[in-house]
Amino acid sequence: MSSFLLIDIGNSRLKWASVDGKRNPIERDKKLWDHSGAIDTKLLGSKEHRDELAHYIFNTIPAPSAIGLCSVAAESAVEQLSELLQPWRHCPQFRLVGNSSYPSLRTQYQNTHTLGADRWAALIAARHLSNDNTLVISAGTATTIDFLGGNGMHYGGWILPGLGLMRQSLLQHTAGLDVASLHQQSSGIGLDTASAIDEGSRLAHLGAIQEAMNFAKQHHQIITRVWIDGGNTNIVFDDLIRNQIPVEKMPGLVLRGLWAWLNTQVTAN
Repeated sequence: MSSFLLIDIGNSRLKWASVDGKRNPIERDKKLWDHSGAIDTKLLGSKEHRDELAHYIFNTIPAPSAIGLCSVAAESAVEQLSELLQPWRHCPQFRLVGNSSYPSLRTQYQNTHTLGADRWAALIAARHLSNDNTLVISAGTATTIDFLGGNGMHYGGWILPGLGLMRQSLLQHTAGLDVASLHQQSSGIGLDTASAIDEGSRLAHLGAIQEAMNFAKQHHQIITRVWIDGGNTNIVFDDLIRNQIPVEKMPGLVLRGLWAWLNTQVTAN
């Protein structure tokens, strides 16, 4: 049986999954991953944690037919991962970057090498999932919003600090603030400093997404699908639903896109 190992190294988290190479990345009704896991990206810098992760992976899954990687972390994290995967160094490895080609998907980005590999992977997944005008949202350390046309054109996107970064920025650069962590439930307006920061951060995200939809409409591309993934998905999702924006959670969007792209590389080679 052919199998793939998919690895997404983000700024905060490294996520991995093993999949049956004969399955389809667009499957939604079944458990998609055979095995999966995640660790803090910074832990790759610790040999102890690398050895621990390697032991778990090597004792959980068989040697894959191919390995797919995308990363937006420092290059040192990729080097540390390569060290971890030395026992499988003879396994074909493919790295997705912002200017990697994918059938029926194009971008208007002026310098494609500056497009984050995770954003490009998520766009590949979105293209693989549907041919609709779509907003692809990753709500993580940073929040990215990308506009994908039903014609397969990525028209560009928007990046703003994630909910956590917005709070951290205020805490670091404003004296006298001492607030608790972000609340899951929203009251719509802040009634103390902590909730005012929370509500302001959430409102900034909601406004950005609404303006992205307006931008598409003004350019005669009505958004009919909104996919969202990332660590802050539940919070942003609830706010969008409350404002009647037809959003769908799509867990593992980056890994799905990496998988779809890896399929094309394995076939070509």
